[in-house]
Amino acid sequence: MNLRSNLRYAEDVRTLLFIGTYFLLLILAWASTHQPWYIWLIFSALLCLWSFFCATIVHNTIHSPVFRKKSWNKLFQMVLSLTYGHPVSAYVPGHNFSHHRFTQTPLDSIRTQKARFRWNFLNQLFFFYLMVPAILRSERKFIRRMRAERPKWYRQYIIESIILNAFRIGLLILDWRAFICFVLIPHQYAAWGIVGTNYWQHEGCDETHPYNHSRNFTGKWLNFFAFNNGYHGIHHLRPGLHWSLLPEAHRRFIAPHIHPNLEQENLLNYIWKAYVYPGKRVDYLGNPVVLSPPQPDLDWVDQIPISKHESDLGAVRG
Repeated sequence: MNLRSNLRYAEDVRTLLFIGTYFLLLILAWASTHQPWYIWLIFSALLCLWSFFCATIVHNTIHSPVFRKKSWNKLFQMVLSLTYGHPVSAYVPGHNFSHHRFTQTPLDSIRTQKARFRWNFLNQLFFFYLMVPAILRSERKFIRRMRAERPKWYRQYIIESIILNAFRIGLLILDWRAFICFVLIPHQYAAWGIVGTNYWQHEGCDETHPYNHSRNFTGKWLNFFAFNNGYHGIHHLRPGLHWSLLPEAHRRFIAPHIHPNLEQENLLNYIWKAYVYPGKRVDYLGNPVVLSPPQPDLDWVDQIPISKHESDLGAVRG
């Protein structure tokens, strides 16, 4: 069985090309270390973008594996971890279990009400850093539970971690300045970006409404490079749906019912209005967001019956 015939969807040829492009950019950047500073800056910026694109692939992969064979998906997650800077399996607990099951509640580790700056720009800028402590706490507890209940999943996580750390340590030893510029900064940008998307996708929405719970971005260029991650509403309704099917599903099941303010075409235009000018924290109807009193994160890990959610475990499922 060749590579292409083992793909579950032919559209994932683009997925593989993007991952290959990341490694090509990294090789070219490393070969340019004798060049002037602005060449370093260009490559660092390109790798930041491409690492973020690969982070959207991580998101898609843990919901809908790329290959037909489980062994190929396990190997794929190992390789994909190198582009994103974190074990792919580590994305499972905070996203598939906490966020998708308990959206915008105290059981959601990345709920937007935890960001409480008066200037909305700062909420978006620091959202990732505000979420990290809760993400790491629940992740560690989930991994301990999986070590006892799902040793195959735990072993996959450990292998991804070992390969990733060996890769990063090797590049650090090879050239610490290039490592910081071409690996560490892009990987941090990818993590900051993929977690930060949660703020603009859910802030000011109505999590109790069947359609108005998420903000969608329908621009073609954004969704080409972000693998249709702009179609967030249908993703919450049908998280296992392959990314290539999201635009049509959005048109059929979301667009006829959603409030038009939650269907944005241009992400940059939305970012300017929401965070720069006028930069006010308002809901999708234009009313000021009223924050409830701060609530502590609730522990969701022990509440999840893993046996009922095998399809949410990424490559190691069933």
